Amino acid sequence: MANLGSLLFCLLVLASSLYQRELATAKLISSSFNRSSFPPGFAFGASSSAYQYEGAANEDGKGPNKILNRSNGDVANNFYHLYKVWDDFRDFAELCFKEFGDRVKHWITMNEPSIFIYSGYDTGTLAPGRCSAWMSNGCPAGNSATEPYVVGHHMLLCHAATVKLYKEKFQASQKGEIGITLVSHWMVPQSTSKSDIRAAQRALDFMYGWFIHPLVYGDYPQSMHKLVGKRLPKFTIEQAVSLKGSFDFLGLNYYTANYAANVRFPNTINVSSSTDSQVHLSTEKNGKPIGDSTGVSTFFVYPKGLRNLLIYTKEKYNNPTIYITENGIGDANNSTTKEGIKDMQRIDFYHRHLSAVEEAIK
Repeated sequence: MANLGSLLFCLLVLASSLYQRELATAKLISSSFNRSSFPPGFAFGASSSAYQYEGAANEDGKGPNKILNRSNGDVANNFYHLYKVWDDFRDFAELCFKEFGDRVKHWITMNEPSIFIYSGYDTGTLAPGRCSAWMSNGCPAGNSATEPYVVGHHMLLCHAATVKLYKEKFQASQKGEIGITLVSHWMVPQSTSKSDIRAAQRALDFMYGWFIHPLVYGDYPQSMHKLVGKRLPKFTIEQAVSLKGSFDFLGLNYYTANYAANVRFPNTINVSSSTDSQVHLSTEKNGKPIGDSTGVSTFFVYPKGLRNLLIYTKEKYNNPTIYITENGIGDANNSTTKEGIKDMQRIDFYHRHLSAVEEAIK
């Protein structure tokens, strides 16, 4: 019992020490790192997505997804087919400009096109559920090697047409800005070998460059031309001109990073947009994760990636105005615990990522 009592006392002392250290850390963060740590023109804000958290999938005539037979009726499935009639998207956008432009001063044409192209037309796991038959995801139809590029191509043209409309008919009177939001992980070479360093660049090209490169230079990255070949659609001269510089600002979403390793023997039978880059992505090396784990199994805390992505964008893509439109941490369902209430992991996450932004600015 004496040994048990001593152990209990030691545990209590340790717990008290850790708690005091957490409080001291929080106080240090609040006192030494604040609004004045950033330039006067730096804007802070917060956002939320109504359709992602409000639910009500069975209200107002909504119901299960008829394409995937899944209950995600909160997503407007027909939107994902607009690449076939992209002038309709411009009409929809014009209605929004007319109705809300007196109040909305920052417009984003699309959010994370690479994500729903990958999920909707490569793996088929989300609406409209299209993929190649070999994927075995129950897709009724599709081609994972071609459709993602066709959809991405027309989404870029949708964006350019919408920006042109806003600038010609609304911007002067409404005095707003328009852009697009892209998402990217940061890619860290698995090793110092030249092949892995090139693989990391290809991975970045296929997730990020796929969309930002045409918006700045009017064409896809060279690595995509080389590896995708004839399956990659081509822009006309007029389309390339309309794309170049078609944004007042770039929205950038960043959550995590991956290790990138070169694939020495690429699969030439089951081809898809997600394997065309010939890169193997992972979240650990030698059994060690790339960063602290979070409540999202594929996301690990890697603040340096945000710093690197911002600097990369500045240097490679002509120093655009950037809004970090998404960055945050998903945690476990621990809201009823004392640890959840203190929320120290989230405090640490934002402190480290804001510090990474500050470093990038400097």
